[in-house]
Amino acid sequence: MTINHLPDNLIYGRHPVLEALQTGKAFDKLFLQKGLPPDTFKTLLQLARQLEVPVQMVPPEKLNRLTGNKNHQGVAGFASLIATFELEDVLAAAYSGAVPPLLLLCDGITDVGNFGAMARTAACTGANGIITPQKGSAIVNAEAIKASAGALNNLPVCRVRFLDQAITYLQQNGVKVVATDVSATQWLHETDLNCPVAFIMGAEGKGVSHKFVKMADERVKIPMYGSFNSYNVSVATGIVLYEALRQRLF
Repeated sequence: MTINHLPDNLIYGRHPVLEALQTGKAFDKLFLQKGLPPDTFKTLLQLARQLEVPVQMVPPEKLNRLTGNKNHQGVAGFASLIATFELEDVLAAAYSGAVPPLLLLCDGITDVGNFGAMARTAACTGANGIITPQKGSAIVNAEAIKASAGALNNLPVCRVRFLDQAITYLQQNGVKVVATDVSATQWLHETDLNCPVAFIMGAEGKGVSHKFVKMADERVKIPMYGSFNSYNVSVATGIVLYEALRQRLF
């Protein structure tokens, strides 16, 4: 099955991708074909590392599906549809506002629909930005932007190399990092959110990584009835961000 309509932000072929990288175009991810001679992508890989673009080695079948069997020459990539920001700049802007900073850290959120819905809620509750790792996170494609109702065009997104370094940076700059955890003993509404706060939200099923739970300043649980042990991550995000908004308004 071939793709009749390729995404507008898909760039494929060695020279087009190389030229895009050389002009500083931001990419969400590059896909390189496995099994080709090492020197084939030497310059591409060097530029990708310099620009901190995530690279995934894939079989040719994957590239064929992405490009609709076009002549991809072993390389394709998705150019970023939105601008990304440095965490330092976003935090500085947040501190300059009238209310304490409110940020969202995404741990393993790969579903673009969930990511878009989380961005929409973040914008509605006054969050200052979303922080995601470069690897293992949702690509901001047209579907994600649609799910966000356009919020991703305005809400700053920071793509960091390592989430643990971002957490440490936030803590060093006076931000309380709060992890959602079903085994926590403290309820969400019991923690003070009328201060600089960053919530860590984990993927459904896995939740927040144990490493990041240990790094958090506080662990909180969200009230639930019945036999379920977790909400959909976008719903959970709405609950925690609304609680922060509620405490700040009333």
